[in-house]
Amino acid sequence: MFRNPFGINVILNEARGFMHRRTVLATFGSFLALPVLAQDTFDATMRRAQGMDQLNGLIVARDGQILLDHAFRGPSTRQAVNIKSVSKTLVAAAAGAAIDRKLITLQTTLGEAIPDLIPAGSDPRASTITVENLVTMQAGLQRTSGANYGQWVSSRDWVGYALSRPFEAEPGTRMLYSTGSIHVLGAVIARRADATLLSVMRNWIGAPLDIQIPGWTRDPQGFYLGGNEMALSPHDMLRFAEMTRLGGQDVLSKEWIEASFRPRTRSPFSGLDYGYGWFLGQIGGTRMAMARGYGGQIIAILPQERASIVITSDPTRPARSEGYFGDLLAFLEDAVLPDLQAA
Repeated sequence: MFRNPFGINVILNEARGFMHRRTVLATFGSFLALPVLAQDTFDATMRRAQGMDQLNGLIVARDGQILLDHAFRGPSTRQAVNIKSVSKTLVAAAAGAAIDRKLITLQTTLGEAIPDLIPAGSDPRASTITVENLVTMQAGLQRTSGANYGQWVSSRDWVGYALSRPFEAEPGTRMLYSTGSIHVLGAVIARRADATLLSVMRNWIGAPLDIQIPGWTRDPQGFYLGGNEMALSPHDMLRFAEMTRLGGQDVLSKEWIEASFRPRTRSPFSGLDYGYGWFLGQIGGTRMAMARGYGGQIIAILPQERASIVITSDPTRPARSEGYFGDLLAFLEDAVLPDLQAA
């Protein structure tokens, strides 16, 4: 069972003493070419995964060395696939990069950053929503995810629609999981960077890690969709995970990584803690930070094991906490973690 809370200091303590940025980025450029070192050790994992018809790909790595890399069905692990709401974690990282560049702060408000994008007649509280409210999905506005998603993306102004929703909570008081909040965050980043979110993602996150980020969905105003529909290969997802596990490695500051892994709120659906773009908890007594996307797309970081795990799944089928996502957590705890510890 995936449990709370998450001990943040472990990630940074274990990251200290690792390689200088140049060495690390050289490692990112080469470690994916290494042979799989211990695939035979993962017999239980392989057997279990073969029986999960929604699971497509799986990569397990420790200290940057790939121990298991297998496509059970669907695309290869080197092909870009839709990572769904794992996109939210990447946009949160872009927010951290913008803060590192002093383009925004956590307390920057929408009234300061994008006043012209707030619809006339909106609740005055909309202009007081901060970057921190958005990145923790505590904007307080009615959700644009779930049953509300279709109507939102059918609107003629995605930012305006999200900001004109009624308030269900005061900003900063509780988590309301909403793709619209991350989309608004993406618009803030793009405006302050004077660039598209695609350019930001490619220049600040993709280029330093040699990650390929294709273009993806844009809204009617031209803003790239924040929080959904990005595509990365599982190998590139692993590069992002390893950068994060190692404390940012000059792609993001260690201060941002530390802040990202500190619980700020809690998901009302899964009961997991949530930081800046990451779900936080424990599995099998081991701390885990997780990016999660519809259908069962996962990036998981296990700092105690010095490990990163990537899972891709059929993006057209749901993965609810009481369904396939719950099965994935049991798979990680009962099969992957024991095999990893034995490797």
